[in-house]
Amino acid sequence: MASVRIDDMLSSMTDTLHIYADGSFDAASQSGGWAFVVMEAGRQAHVANGATSGCSNNSLEVLSVLNAISWIETYAPTLPVIVWTDSAHVVEGCSRWRLIWRGNDWKRIRSNSHERRRAIPDVKLWQQLDIFLERNPQIRIELCKGHSGIPGNDHADIAARAALTSIRQPPR
Repeated sequence: MASVRIDDMLSSMTDTLHIYADGSFDAASQSGGWAFVVMEAGRQAHVANGATSGCSNNSLEVLSVLNAISWIETYAPTLPVIVWTDSAHVVEGCSRWRLIWRGNDWKRIRSNSHERRRAIPDVKLWQQLDIFLERNPQIRIELCKGHSGIPGNDHADIAARAALTSIRQPPR
């Protein structure tokens, strides 16, 4: 059976692909889930999620977008895409901070010259995200309000929490 690329299938239906990314974190276990949901014409066309431990809430938010962009490169590389996230941290990081961090050799530099250069939390994730975004200028990262009835965001939240639940409960 021939493989059909999603960008070929969707290109006649839409100008822009909308993907919602979200993370879910449990501070007690220091673990969490990430998810992204591809929405087409108001319907869920694809969903992916996963879980990890030893991370932070912000790590999972970045990881959700990173996985979404990785999926885009494989399945919809030619489509213009908006990745929606309810994380202001990720939106600011993608639109502004990563350019500054890259210019500072991936360190945060304070205006006070007596302070040391500080490490960036999740620097490896941010570096990967930077590479993906540089390679894919058709992708925009935008902020959406979380827990406000936006179907794609709600679906991504549910999928991220489901992934978190799966890591907390050992398989039977």
